[in-house]
Amino acid sequence: METFVWILLIVIAAIVVGVITWLLGNNHGKQVIENKYERLGKDTKKIIEDAEKEAQAQKKDLINEAKKEIAEAKQAMEQEIATKKNELQEDAKKLDRREINLENRSDNLDKRENSLITKENKLEQRIAEVEKRNNKIEELINEQEQKLMEIAGLSQEEARDIVFKKLEEEMALETAIYVKDEVEKAKSEASHKSQVILANAIHQYANETVQEKTVSVVALPNDEMKGRIIGREGRNIRAIEAVTGVDLIIDDTPDSVVISCFDPIRREIARRTLEILVSDGRIQPPRIEEVYSKCTKELENEIREEGEKAVFETGIGKIHPELIKLIGRLRFRTSYGQNALAHSKEVAFLAGKLAVEIGEDEILARRAGLLHDIGKSTDHEQEGSHVDIGVEIATKFRENLVVINAIASHHGDVEPSNVISDLVAAADILSAARPGARSESLDSYIKRLQQLEDLSNEFKGVEKTYALQAGREVRIIVKPEEISDAEACKLARDIKNKIENTMNYPGTIKVTVIRETRVQEVAR
Repeated sequence: METFVWILLIVIAAIVVGVITWLLGNNHGKQVIENKYERLGKDTKKIIEDAEKEAQAQKKDLINEAKKEIAEAKQAMEQEIATKKNELQEDAKKLDRREINLENRSDNLDKRENSLITKENKLEQRIAEVEKRNNKIEELINEQEQKLMEIAGLSQEEARDIVFKKLEEEMALETAIYVKDEVEKAKSEASHKSQVILANAIHQYANETVQEKTVSVVALPNDEMKGRIIGREGRNIRAIEAVTGVDLIIDDTPDSVVISCFDPIRREIARRTLEILVSDGRIQPPRIEEVYSKCTKELENEIREEGEKAVFETGIGKIHPELIKLIGRLRFRTSYGQNALAHSKEVAFLAGKLAVEIGEDEILARRAGLLHDIGKSTDHEQEGSHVDIGVEIATKFRENLVVINAIASHHGDVEPSNVISDLVAAADILSAARPGARSESLDSYIKRLQQLEDLSNEFKGVEKTYALQAGREVRIIVKPEEISDAEACKLARDIKNKIENTMNYPGTIKVTVIRETRVQEVAR
């Protein structure tokens, strides 16, 4: 546009000069004007060339800017496409999981439908039998009425009353017998069915016995290392205890150091730190802090990985990241020698198998089983039982109400509000009480048996007490002249309640009260 303006101005100037030259008619003036016109033409050409160069430069700049904008737009579009692709893949995975869940539910519904059809057929058979029985009863009534009217000369109403009274007595007895038989049959079938379900669940999950204890003793290459751990004037051992938060016990035990601390995570970090320092040989405060920081980070990563691995193995779906860390902390918690994380996974699988057997939600049962002892991950840091702490944690992270109730009721502290809670409690007992699952020291074992016998002997009328089956059963022999049969039932219940309130024990304890009266005579 600027070039066009310049050209227009030059043309106008040339026209004006030409007119002036024509009007003057002077050759000299004409020559001067021609020279000026020539110079003006050269300037005009130069201006045109400069304008063209500037236009070409501007054109290149515009083209480069356009290319840059196109590249940026292309990159943004590619990122958006990748994001959408990832979202679509996640949605596809969710749809696959939902499809699997729907298929499982469909199978469960088919099983229930078949069960209902079977029950309906049985009910129809019973209805037919009842109708036949009613017809037979009506025939008997008519016959009795006729006989009574012929023999006694009674009216129809009087005869009907006598027959009905007699029939009611016969039917009451028959009904009582029938009800008793059905109740016994139902109990027998229920017991057999429950045994089959438990056997199938245990057979499908035949896990190895796992026993892992948190190590609190560090082996030393020689006794000289104890002096290096203590350091000059106790500088090193004070630094270790201050940094790790544990107590080191260095006594006369050869080639070993005992680590004492209630927190299993802190004790494990201290153990690893001390082992690295002993193997390295450089034991000094700056090195202690460096190794402790490194071991802490490694253990935190290991805890998170253990939690993620447990969640993946049990297949319980999405879970809060903080809960994953708490699950991983169970790896370093033991109960009577049984690793808490292995126990929780075992309970999850058993509860899931039991849920499948009776048509309940397997995933929800596994989730409740894995989280049932989550309170043990922090019970050394908070006041209260691991059940109360577990309920608080599950509520905090908005877990399913079924899971919360399973945590609260798996030790009988509250009543279970759903079938899955009962399954988790049963799986917990199976995992803890099976042979080899748990162990304890000889001293604590003997102490527990003695405590069990002493507790039972405190009750009035008890003659002798025997702890049997490694403390899983206690038999109380009472004095028959002081304790009646009814009081023996009450005594068993009272002892059971006192054991639950005062003792800590794995699994269950069976209480048996024996009352026996013997009369002897000697013939001479």
